[in-house]
Parts: sequence; structure tokens; C-alpha cells
Amino acid sequence: MSELIGMYAIWEREFKVFLREKSRVIASIINPLFWLVIFGTGLGSHVTLSGTNYQVFLYPGIIVMTCLFTSMFYGVYVLWDKRLDFLKEVLVAPLYRSTIFLGKVLGGITDAILQVIIIMILAPFFGIHLGWNLIPIFIFLVVLITGLVSVGLAIGSIVESPEAFGLINSMINFPLFFLSGALFPLTDLPKWLTFFTRINPVTYGVDAMRTLMLGMGTFNLTLDFIVLTAFAVIMVILGTYAFSKMKI
Repeated sequence: MSELIGMYAIWEREFKVFLREKSRVIASIINPLFWLVIFGTGLGSHVTLSGTNYQVFLYPGIIVMTCLFTSMFYGVYVLWDKRLDFLKEVLVAPLYRSTIFLGKVLGGITDAILQVIIIMILAPFFGIHLGWNLIPIFIFLVVLITGLVSVGLAIGSIVESPEAFGLINSMINFPLFFLSGALFPLTDLPKWLTFFTRINPVTYGVDAMRTLMLGMGTFNLTLDFIVLTAFAVIMVILGTYAFSKMKI
């Protein structure tokens, strides 16, 4: 019971930090809208995919992009907690490091989901009606975010400076995003590009969102869920290990 209380306390602290950072919330709304309105409208005026407006096609990918960048960036707070000596105070508590790590994962999931909800509220303005698919959509997103937050926390546990974190974060984020099919269909790609999209776990998140929102997926939802679940489990294990070996 004490471990659950400790996990809840970590989550609550992360949630309160998120609520205090209004600029972060605003930026998380503006960036996806920039892609949807500027990029989607500009390219959408010349491109349609299977009779679907490009802006509509882009929407599920932007939802996943929000999850990706928010979740991965979340790991930088480990570095700030180190510098503020907050982690030292937490680590003297009678809690397993895995409990602390999972509390932070839950905090990262909450942050990302809240930002995604804001973007989803705007879905009708883009001609997208989610309906009862909201439940499986959020299930898939939570699984995907769990893996991505764990990656971000693992990086934050290993590196020693925000600059190094930013560099590594960008080196991982942009390939994951651009090779996920968020911006283009996965059909008729060159073989070498198809290979990289298939080994990218974010690809299956985009595919699940596109299937549930537009009915335009490349794979089936069962495969998407299996891949995302395996990714989340592996990343949680690796992230927990990195967090347990972290030097304060």
C-alpha cells in the first residue's frame, strides 16, 4: 500500500507542475495547429489521398506527433529534479526506484493525454467525428505514450545536461516522426523506406489512429496493439533499469 501511495504522490506532484506551466500547455496547442492549418492547408490544396482531404489525412498523425514530442520531452524534468535536489529528497523515502519511475511515467501519460484532448476537441472543425471510437483511441494512445515517456525518462536518467538531452531527443524524435507515416501513406514506398517504417513503433500508433479515426489503416488493429504493447513493456523495463542506475 505504501508503494501505491508513494506512486500517487509522485504522479500528483508531476500533475501540479504541469498545471503551473501554462506556456507549455499553450505551446502544445499551437505547434499541432501550425502543422494542421499551415502545412495541412497548403499541401492539402494540391493533394488528396483516396478521395480524402490531406488535412483530414494528416490529423491522426498530428495527434501522434503531439504524444511523441510531449512524451519524449518529459524526460528533461529528471534533469531539473536532479539540479533542484528534488530527486535526492524522493530517493531517501522508503520506496523502490521502480515505484518512483512508474509514478513519473503516470505523470507523463497524464500530461500528454491532457494535451491530446485539447487537440481532439478541435476534431469537428476539421470534419472528423470520433464518436464511440474515443475509448479504443485513448487505449492505444496510453499504451504508445507509456513507451515514449519511458524512453524520455531513460534518456534523462543517463545524460548529465539539458543540452545533451535536447540533442539526443531530437536525434530520436524526428526520425520516429518522419518515418511513421504521419505525413504520407505507407503504400508504394521504396523497399528501404518501407523497412524503416515497419521497425518504427510510432508507425503502428499512427496506423491505429488513422484506422479508428478515418478507416484508412494499412495494418490491422490487432497487430498495432501487439507491437505497441511490446514496445511499451520493453521500454518500461529498460527505463526502470536506467532510472535505478541513475547517478544523483
